Amino acid sequence: MSSDTLAKVPTAPEIPEPADAPRIVPQRRYGQWAAAVAVLVLLGFAVNSVLRNEAFQWDVVAEYFTSDSVLRGLWLTLWLTAVVMVLGFALGTLIAAFRLSANPVLRAVGWGYVWLFRSIPILVQLLLWFNIGALYPQVLGVRTVDLLSPVAVAVVGLTLHEAAFAAEVVRGGILSVDRGQIEAAQALGLSRSRRWWRIVLPQAMRSIVPPAANMLIGTLKGTSIVSVIAVNDLLFSTQLIYHRTYQVIPLLMVATVWYAVVTSLLGVGQYYVEKRYARGTEHAR
Repeated sequence: MSSDTLAKVPTAPEIPEPADAPRIVPQRRYGQWAAAVAVLVLLGFAVNSVLRNEAFQWDVVAEYFTSDSVLRGLWLTLWLTAVVMVLGFALGTLIAAFRLSANPVLRAVGWGYVWLFRSIPILVQLLLWFNIGALYPQVLGVRTVDLLSPVAVAVVGLTLHEAAFAAEVVRGGILSVDRGQIEAAQALGLSRSRRWWRIVLPQAMRSIVPPAANMLIGTLKGTSIVSVIAVNDLLFSTQLIYHRTYQVIPLLMVATVWYAVVTSLLGVGQYYVEKRYARGTEHAR
């Protein structure tokens, strides 16, 4: 088609806008802005109070923040968190498999485990394991108190507790995968292991990773409870210092700041891991 022909093609006439047509004006949210200003003012007062209150003794906080005893306690806290998460999710995955099994006995065992360890407070569990020698003085001819040190008690108690919650996270992630995709993989002749690693697990991880990351942060903070059984973690290390110096508030702030730093770093890692497993979804775009 020539340019002359294109020039002769009629175009739709423009419809003039009525002179009295209403203008679209964005809604003014005065209440939200007033609330935001009030929050900022209150936040400013709170920060100023914390920074200027001499009772916090920030010079003492700086003095002990990187002391050897505090760093040793921090290292034990990180180690305990990593071990409990690995063992907890390993055991939790097994319990989740029990709960999803077609065998009614395994399903009942899995359900009973989750019910039991979610029902008993973690502090009670730790105290029971710490005093297990009163129930079983010897195991295989060895005294129980020689088998279970305070650190071992902490690992056992926290792992059993963590596994109950990890089992539900893993089970929920597996159930989130569309059953039709598994049936399609079966129709294509994929083996059970290939269906699990190539179909089920990648999609289940999108549902597993966010709560698992929250559990990791919760476990890090929850390890502070082992101080009641004299495990020399971060909190117990600061307690030993302030029992000697009577500087309770600044030493508690040392522990608080370290927990905040580590949980912030874990939060950044959680963001990138979630982003990786969310690739290809609407959320990732």
